[in-house]
Amino acid sequence: MQQPFVARQCHPREGAEPGKPPCPGGLAPRLPASAAMTWRAQLTAIVLAGCIAATLGPALAQTHAPAPLPPVPVPHEVHARIPPLKAPKSALVEFDVSPFPYEGVVPRTHRPFFDITDEDGRRGHSSRAGVLWEDATYSDRRALLFMPKGFDVRRPGLIVVFLHGNRATLERDVGGRQRVAAQIADANVNAVLVAPQLAVNANDSSAGRFWESYGFARFIGEAGAHLARLHGDRRTRKTFATLPVVIVAYSGGYVPAAWALAKGGSESRVVGVLLLDALYGEVDKYADFIARHPNAFFISAYTSSSARGNESLQQYLAEHEHPFVTSLPPRVEGTVAFLRTSGAGHEDFVTRAWTDDPIRDVLQRLGGYTRDPTRRIRTRQNLAR
Repeated sequence: MQQPFVARQCHPREGAEPGKPPCPGGLAPRLPASAAMTWRAQLTAIVLAGCIAATLGPALAQTHAPAPLPPVPVPHEVHARIPPLKAPKSALVEFDVSPFPYEGVVPRTHRPFFDITDEDGRRGHSSRAGVLWEDATYSDRRALLFMPKGFDVRRPGLIVVFLHGNRATLERDVGGRQRVAAQIADANVNAVLVAPQLAVNANDSSAGRFWESYGFARFIGEAGAHLARLHGDRRTRKTFATLPVVIVAYSGGYVPAAWALAKGGSESRVVGVLLLDALYGEVDKYADFIARHPNAFFISAYTSSSARGNESLQQYLAEHEHPFVTSLPPRVEGTVAFLRTSGAGHEDFVTRAWTDDPIRDVLQRLGGYTRDPTRRIRTRQNLAR
């Protein structure tokens, strides 16, 4: 049976000996007559095909040239060119690297996090609210993932990480009454949501594995894989792995947010922080983030509940001659702002602060991340009428 023929382009080397093949792996001399004829016929066909392609190539290029691809958007590299989502997508997904369960120590006391064990071997954590048991409070590995309709992996995008407060669950609070996903969708920003479950429905602000060095980096890295699966095209994993991050923390979420910035290992990806009545402590960590990231935004809105921490950070910045403002500019990049509110209650602050839907309001003030550019044009046209 005749073996398949593979053509190789070889050029004789200078000083090559007669009877030697012109390049390594080349054809050996003195082929049988029948094989030589077959070889010559196939070589002739290849040469003719090349000539025809050279002659007709320009004409074919004129009639069938593909449309040029749009440039890769900044600031992240796009690894998939697929259309925007036709419908929103959401899921509660279990993570391997989640804030809880946590087997380490409490940084402030250096005591094991689970410092109590009952007679049945049930482990608990001593908190200001009493003993909180592992199985009921610290065993939920899930995070809420959300992508709005029209999310376009080809355009510059964001990951919004929402860190809830005390006495919260993902279903009832984050996805329900606080409307976090809905605010992202209404903002017309090309962003996705990742909201991990912290202590379940408990008066506790523990950060869990976000206390660990690179704990947040591992979490957000795993989130990229889950987001790619939710999106439906796993090739987007590299894109999600490079998206900039905005951290939004409400109330007791200030502790995991502060440690994510201080030891999380992904602070270079963080382009902004929004605290919603949340600055109850960790002032030094937030001050350090502001000093090291002058191009990122830091916005803290508050009621009298967290006024002391906000006033402390403002005093620190003033003493170090770092500028800040007390109202939001049209664009928030590089802005440090403190918004004292009146008439807003702590319990509803995620949906009613200085304005309704404050997460939406801040995201709309970020330039370069619009999800649907035509939406703004249509809105302006409607207002003109």
